[in-house]
Amino acid sequence: MLNLERLRTLDALARHGSVSAAADGLHVTTSAVSQQLAKLEREVGQQLVAKNGRGVRLTDAGQLLAGHAARILSQVELAQSDIEAQRGRAVGEVRLAGFPTAARGLFPHAITALRAGHPELRVRSSEREPEHGIRQVLRGDVDIAVVLDWSNKRLPVPGGLVHTALLDDTADVAVPADHPLAGRAEVDLTDLADDDWVSWPEGEFCYEWLVFTLRSQGIEPRIAHLAGEHHTQLALIQAGLGVCVTPRLGRGPVPEGVVLIPVRQRMRRHIYAVWRGDADRRPSIRAAVEALRDAAAAVAE
Repeated sequence: MLNLERLRTLDALARHGSVSAAADGLHVTTSAVSQQLAKLEREVGQQLVAKNGRGVRLTDAGQLLAGHAARILSQVELAQSDIEAQRGRAVGEVRLAGFPTAARGLFPHAITALRAGHPELRVRSSEREPEHGIRQVLRGDVDIAVVLDWSNKRLPVPGGLVHTALLDDTADVAVPADHPLAGRAEVDLTDLADDDWVSWPEGEFCYEWLVFTLRSQGIEPRIAHLAGEHHTQLALIQAGLGVCVTPRLGRGPVPEGVVLIPVRQRMRRHIYAVWRGDADRRPSIRAAVEALRDAAAAVAE
């Protein structure tokens, strides 16, 4: 009989593309992955993995079995959901991922509520950019991801995932206190056409949104500084090195010397939770989603 954990290892290799990435996803060593794959090959009597340069690739037999493994593991997830649903209590473990300002603005409230209301449920959380969070949910590495898109640029949600809206988050523009527009009640983006911009790192969804948005206003952005951490962006603004978009969720105290100005063409992020459809009946998933909704409602008040 095929061993479930070895099938899980093969599935992780197929999803992640390398032994080291599969090991990271399973939270084990690379040697443990290699050992499990070798045992699985002995069980089925066929070679499942072949060398490919410095890495490995799945053989035809490996790809065939990996497809079955994905379906088997999905069925196991459904079985776990049904058992939890019958028990009717949120138990075990639920893993959350969220982009940084959601992790800062929503997770403390939500996790505290889960610990108080569901003492048998363990909660783990991590920061992940939206596209990475969705990939981790698809791979089964996390149970729920809090992700975002913008009113003028959507983030595709793949099939097989369920999602629910949490809140809409307005963004302002941050400028140095001595900026010529610092006294304005609101600004147009075109007013900032000649400014240097501080942005999220290149390649991230929000970087692409910023470039897309400015270009849609006829502005070719001069992005001078890249910073993933919100507080680093504001520190650069405080130093007079540019302007940036700053959403309100999880913003925290604004440094002295930085002024926030609303934008006339409202910039809004749609924030929502996503999880696998085959886990939808799990009480732990439902409890976590409800806690996230409550946290979002508290922020919106």
